[in-house]
Amino acid sequence: MSTFSALISGTDIRGKALGEDAVLTAELAERVGRSFAHWVSRRVRLPENQRLSIAVGRDSRLSGERLLAGFTQGVVRQGINVVDCGLCTTPAMFKCLTEEEPLAQASVMITASHHPKDRNGFKFFLPSGGINATELAEIIAAMDTEIRPSLRLGTVEHYRYLNDYTEHLKQMVRQRLDDPVSRPLLGLHVIVDAGNGAGGFYAQMLEDLGAWTEGSQFLEPDGRFPNHAPNPEDDKAIGSLSEAVTRYSADLGVILDADCDRAAIVDQSGLAINRNRLIALVSAMLLNEESGLTIVTDSVTSSGLSEFIGEWGGEHYRYKRGYRNVIDEAKRLNEIGINCPLAIETSGHAAFRDNQFLDDGMYLSTLLVCECMRLKREGKTLASMLEGLKEPVESLELRLRIKQEDFRSAGIRVIETVMDYASEAEGWNVAPDNREGVRISFDLQQQLNNAWFLLRMSVHDPVLALNVESDVAGGVREVLEELSMAISHLSDLVDLEPLNRALEHR
Repeated sequence: MSTFSALISGTDIRGKALGEDAVLTAELAERVGRSFAHWVSRRVRLPENQRLSIAVGRDSRLSGERLLAGFTQGVVRQGINVVDCGLCTTPAMFKCLTEEEPLAQASVMITASHHPKDRNGFKFFLPSGGINATELAEIIAAMDTEIRPSLRLGTVEHYRYLNDYTEHLKQMVRQRLDDPVSRPLLGLHVIVDAGNGAGGFYAQMLEDLGAWTEGSQFLEPDGRFPNHAPNPEDDKAIGSLSEAVTRYSADLGVILDADCDRAAIVDQSGLAINRNRLIALVSAMLLNEESGLTIVTDSVTSSGLSEFIGEWGGEHYRYKRGYRNVIDEAKRLNEIGINCPLAIETSGHAAFRDNQFLDDGMYLSTLLVCECMRLKREGKTLASMLEGLKEPVESLELRLRIKQEDFRSAGIRVIETVMDYASEAEGWNVAPDNREGVRISFDLQQQLNNAWFLLRMSVHDPVLALNVESDVAGGVREVLEELSMAISHLSDLVDLEPLNRALEHR
């Protein structure tokens, strides 16, 4: 195992970057740059008169400039050129590889997404998309080896690719609204909350297209994130945007995370449209244009969402938690002939086939802005698209810490115990689309399929994640009581205290 394996987080490198115990130092960033450059040079072949280039960008975190400088040094010492895009977004750092004249042959985004200000990390891209876990393991392994520097240093070019990316979004608005005029959003009031991340320029882009953006907030990049967490799922963040939308009587609010690969919105009434509501809205938009589509989501989506997508003429396909899992499954389904235009996670990661299955929060936001404009012209609102969406009466999410050192094996044992119990227990119905962990539905108070729980391994942590929903009052407690009976004897494997506390308070 590599000395640096602890830095792996899914398909990214991530760790603490500020403070005395920081692991992501400038020296480590240089090692990452050296290793990635070496790895890319073995995969990409160019004509002899061309030299490889790697584009690199960062979000607004305080450690970003230092890590970018270290990474750049590692790359140029391998004789590979660097295109320094400075402050940028994760989607833009992939988009720059897919232009007719690509900016580089590979790219890296320095970000820790929505995580705290002392964290940072590296996301890696090729023109085919983000690298996978196997490829990251190869890069990590090379960090332990001595790689000879090139006799000829690479060059560094500074290029503000965000200008190009902004033009792509503007053209998208004009095409989506079928309106070639310079200001097709005239008459629409949109409030943008960039959370002091990299996305503050989005408000100016909307203004250039005619939108009114009065009330937009936290647009200035500030890696301290002084106002709220740069996270579209954070209750304080959503609440702040909701208050601004209602105070300024805006048509729509848009909130982005620090690197802009995720987004959520607030409608004109201040209603947060995130998680299941966001998936429902985007699904309805797509199915309004073409029926029979398959929508791939993560595993924690509600039963009401499945019914909603079905009523709009689509098929809901639940898959594993983790945005890369969802995207890769959507790609696979398309390859076998299933019409699947969207992969979307409840966290706000949304990837469209029309956008090369890149999870791009600004692409998603721009689609929703256009839909809001279209509906406003018809005297309607975005909320009208959500009519008929059945939402749970109660919901709960718990994280149960796994006590064993070999936490994956212990977690699997717990899940298998629940599966075995379900096969014998009366009233336990294993979901037919169970593709991660174990999802069990219940028929409470003489109604069918009106409560469920999902118990699964966390994507990154030594934790069993438990989601519970009920369409009737008191249903969550009934479900928790059922689950407690199944796993109460497993306290040596998993910490059941959160489950017990939840029962005590219900």
